[in-house]
Amino acid sequence: MQKKIMIVDDDPDILITIRELFETDGFEVYTVPCGKDCIEELENGFKGVILMDIMMPHLDGWSTIRQIVSKGLDKGNIISMISAKDECDWRYEDLKQYVRNYINKPFDTKELLHIIRGYFTTQK
Repeated sequence: MQKKIMIVDDDPDILITIRELFETDGFEVYTVPCGKDCIEELENGFKGVILMDIMMPHLDGWSTIRQIVSKGLDKGNIISMISAKDECDWRYEDLKQYVRNYINKPFDTKELLHIIRGYFTTQK
């Protein structure tokens, strides 16, 4: 798997921070502000890691994941949630199998980088 990451978050500061962190580490970084744009990138062939915010207007993270799965766009991708919520809302139990990690905001950038790097080392 190529070192590609897509950050899906409606907070421009989060998009900038994570972009800079991963570009410095050699990742190809895609940033999108909403679930709809995430789906479009996946339909255009994106394969890699998706860091998905939960609380976004119009199409929240869970609804976006549901669409990803229903369209078969989860294949070849790793999805991790990032959220300001302290705990994951597992009311969406049927989607749990598609989420690799749940990362709380604010996150430690070194820890986030370590987690995401690990996805790529286990794929070899």
